[in-house]
Amino acid sequence: MIVEEIMTEGPITVTETTSIGDAMSTMAEQGVRHLPVVRGERSEDVIGILSDRDFSNLGLSLVNDVESYDQLRARLTEPVSVLMTADPVTIDQDASVAEVIDMMTDDKLSAIPVVESGTQRLVGIVSYVDVLKAARDRLDD
Repeated sequence: MIVEEIMTEGPITVTETTSIGDAMSTMAEQGVRHLPVVRGERSEDVIGILSDRDFSNLGLSLVNDVESYDQLRARLTEPVSVLMTADPVTIDQDASVAEVIDMMTDDKLSAIPVVESGTQRLVGIVSYVDVLKAARDRLDD
């Protein structure tokens, strides 16, 4: 079985200039936990990734006065490029699912952008949920 068979095709993305606040809203509205970051509106080359864990460092739970609120508000207008993991681990669409599992367990990754073989052109994303669904389907067979 290869990655292309279990990945989520055409994942929701943001650009490097998208604000942190807009990225948070996109994740909440779309119900996703990971956002690949691409360079520019027309590019499909993945340059970074955001996960819901990245937002935990913003101090949302520490807002208890006006000064903290103003600092957080300013932070939410910054581009995602300051928060994302740059040059993320990627995997080719024709890689084996076993390879994805090894990468996820070795590097403690919960999702990996999937690229067209030999490029950085984003074609999908594979998460541990995708891997578990594929394993479950195999167990039923």
